[in-house]
Amino acid sequence: MAESGGSPIFSCRSCHNPLALRDDLISKKFLAKSGPAYMFSHAMNVIVGQKEDRKLITGVFSVADIYCSNCGEVLGWKYIRAYEQTQMYKQGKFIIERAKISKQY
Repeated sequence: MAESGGSPIFSCRSCHNPLALRDDLISKKFLAKSGPAYMFSHAMNVIVGQKEDRKLITGVFSVADIYCSNCGEVLGWKYIRAYEQTQMYKQGKFIIERAKISKQY
């Protein structure tokens, strides 16, 4: 699957499982363990792991790691809860590491 209504799709680099639509990309200005990461409003074909509080660059958040539903690769995390008012916009959003995905047209 390389297209969805003409919109590019971001896929798992390991197994090519579709993960997110280009239309759901919010920002490319995030950092993760492996470097640059993207924020998406929605993700598909992912498994959401256990929730935990984690100290990140912009504060403490309740997050859950996300995994590819096909190959199990750790892709990034989902923001479950933000504790600071200025960070509330992140709740429910997905961070996917750039090194873990490829873009298909």
